[in-house]
Amino acid sequence: MDRGFVAQLTDEVGLRSYLDAGATCYVGFDPTADSLHVGHLLPILALVHMQKHGHRPVALVGGGTGMVGDPSGKTEMRQLLDLQTIRSNVEAIGSQLSRFIDFSGGKALILNNADWLLELRYIEFLREIGRYFSVNRMLAAESYKARLESGLNFIEFNYMLLQAYDFYYLAEHHQCLLQMGGNDQWGNIVAGVDLIRRKLGKESFGLTFPLLTTATGEKMGKTAAGAVWLSGDRTSAYDFFQYWVNVDDRDVVRFLRLYTFLPLEEIQAVESLEGQELNACKAVLAYEATALVHGREAALSAFKAAGQAFGRRTLPEDLLPSSSIPRKGGQEAEAIPTSYFSEMELSRGIPAVELFVACGLAASKSAARRLIEQGGAYVNGERIGAVDSPVSLAQLGRDGILLRAGKKKVHRVQVGR
Repeated sequence: MDRGFVAQLTDEVGLRSYLDAGATCYVGFDPTADSLHVGHLLPILALVHMQKHGHRPVALVGGGTGMVGDPSGKTEMRQLLDLQTIRSNVEAIGSQLSRFIDFSGGKALILNNADWLLELRYIEFLREIGRYFSVNRMLAAESYKARLESGLNFIEFNYMLLQAYDFYYLAEHHQCLLQMGGNDQWGNIVAGVDLIRRKLGKESFGLTFPLLTTATGEKMGKTAAGAVWLSGDRTSAYDFFQYWVNVDDRDVVRFLRLYTFLPLEEIQAVESLEGQELNACKAVLAYEATALVHGREAALSAFKAAGQAFGRRTLPEDLLPSSSIPRKGGQEAEAIPTSYFSEMELSRGIPAVELFVACGLAASKSAARRLIEQGGAYVNGERIGAVDSPVSLAQLGRDGILLRAGKKKVHRVQVGR
């Protein structure tokens, strides 16, 4: 609770007693893509914390519920995926979760609800499960109320029953009596608690996490370019690192509690910091979050690349001392996003306005032109004076040609490929 993971509990006293005896708990992940994103990181880390404290986590990948689509938090129906895509996504997500949770030796379980949901007989399901659900209560749930005006179809209406059945199945077959999830899942979780009580005569528990937004009101893990993915193929370790470096000052301490395992007393010690000292905390946050998702080596490479792009940073030894972040900045640039051009192209020179578009630093030539005219475009740290200024081999250094758009977006140009 001290880290800010808990929004609601069904029964705090009963849950504490269950945890004292050693608990099995689960979180569900629907396979809507071949990677999870930063929005999933909070529930993943909740499972990691549970395992660290001696409990058995269950990661439930929704190969079955993914065929229906969860209406929670959505203003329109999710796009239905074909079976092969869902299977592929389930496999990818399972592999991704294994980077965070130790599934060896029964310490944790990773399950696919397609294994039991796809075998259900519809009439039997209605008689054995559906009869315990009140339509009036279902329509009162936030996950459905938000959709009624825009249109809630019947396939989505079944989602609460299926999620409740998952909880019931895990309680019966794996002695799992705690379900955790985002606060938008409260109605679904409570429905499962009620079903377990009615069908098994057991007490079970629900815990929800806060639905995080940034201090600016944006959904956690969203940027102008889209979602911040946990897969390095979708979001590079360097761009992942930069996402955390650029969080709002007001979010730093909260995110250190949620997205790192640094001791709380060390985090409390930096609550009053401002300015450059707070920026140093952002570097630690970025390093620790990147290390969790991509590994220490990738985090180190991203940290050093950021130092090469934006200048070296020396961190005080007593600032969040449990972090393994280097206390002196480096110059390596391996992690910076890179584009390759032939030696002939660079010999001729590439107009800056075209190069910034080709490297993804501007969405169009007109956007690149505005960027340059407003003084926000740089080559090797020097501001570009004219839109037709050529970038050529003459500017190629040991680490390539470094392009920068504004204060945050960096790209490297190299010869080859």
